[in-house]
Amino acid sequence: MLLAFVAARGGDGHGRVASALFKTLAALVFLAQSAVARAEGPAPEVVVSRPLARTIPRWDEYTGRFEALKQVEVRARVSGALEKINFTDGQFVKAGDVLFVIDQRPYQIAVDSARAELTRAQAQAVASTRDYARAQEMTQGRTITARDVDQRKASNDIAKAQVLSAEAALRNAELNLEWTQVRAPIAGRVSDRRVDSGNLVQGGQADATLLTTIVTLDPIHFIFDASEADYIRYARSAERPKETSREFKNRVSVRLADETEWTRSGVMDFMDNQLNRRSGTIRGRAVFDNKDYFLTPGTFGRLRLFGGDVSALLIPDASVVSDQTSKTVLVVSDDNKVIAKSVSLGPIHNGLRVIQSGLDAKDRIVIGGLANPMVRSGATVQPKEGEIKEAPVAVSDR
Repeated sequence: MLLAFVAARGGDGHGRVASALFKTLAALVFLAQSAVARAEGPAPEVVVSRPLARTIPRWDEYTGRFEALKQVEVRARVSGALEKINFTDGQFVKAGDVLFVIDQRPYQIAVDSARAELTRAQAQAVASTRDYARAQEMTQGRTITARDVDQRKASNDIAKAQVLSAEAALRNAELNLEWTQVRAPIAGRVSDRRVDSGNLVQGGQADATLLTTIVTLDPIHFIFDASEADYIRYARSAERPKETSREFKNRVSVRLADETEWTRSGVMDFMDNQLNRRSGTIRGRAVFDNKDYFLTPGTFGRLRLFGGDVSALLIPDASVVSDQTSKTVLVVSDDNKVIAKSVSLGPIHNGLRVIQSGLDAKDRIVIGGLANPMVRSGATVQPKEGEIKEAPVAVSDR
């Protein structure tokens, strides 16, 4: 406005004043722009690279727990006072080892009584057989009636039946005597004793006293649940419709809660015949060697199952930025502007993070310079080309 006013007054003197004022204002504007430029500084430098496109194996992971192949509850089969305990809590036992001994005296008496009854029945059977033989001889001379012969034959048959009954009673008594020695039905690790010596235990088919339990440890099962979507995908990706884990021993790996490497290898040996209608999952089972007995039934673990080869993009894990609940990756556009893209993450493969969705193979990913606070979405940067390198393949990933 001042320049317009001076120009309106006219005259050479006024023109010189206007020119001087214009030059002064131009200098001030230049100084202000220079100050702003110095305050903002140059555009930050970043290192960019395109993601690596690779075909990688897909590993599906499931949480489950270990279970024993065999687990037996050791119970008393006869009643009586517990006399001996022949194991230490937690030790390994063999099949057939005597674990408990129940008072045998009443059952020994029963065996002796049954044996005596068998002797008596056998003696009666011998006498009855002789009477029947004499009766048959007397019928030739008509000195005995046919009715008497029939009666003696019936008596002989009854005597023989009594012998059979006595033999069965003796075997039953001997079996009860044998059951007073409670033996290990399987080999494995025994739990603690549930009853101490001197206590009365109850035997029989129902309400029998639980004495201890035994579990096998080598090999050991791992039980897990897979989703319906995973089951359908596995079924469709098989070479033939029936080639599933029910018929073929697919390789699997497992690691415990404090382990980072998949060093424990096993095979699938069972897939259930139906899905759970409530949870929409299907039960699977793998078997693992446990020579050192380190794996214990009930321990939780993480199982990895091969799910086929898939195409994926790989970037450094450090390039992933956490934005509250989402994960983002900074991408540099053609005009050197920073753009934040939300991505879906996969597992680590060869030291790089698998990106399942959200990126394109042509995107220029920021892999260096993220520590600069000026590198943010919408900022202008100076990109420099870098290279994404894969780490050496770990033995457990092969």
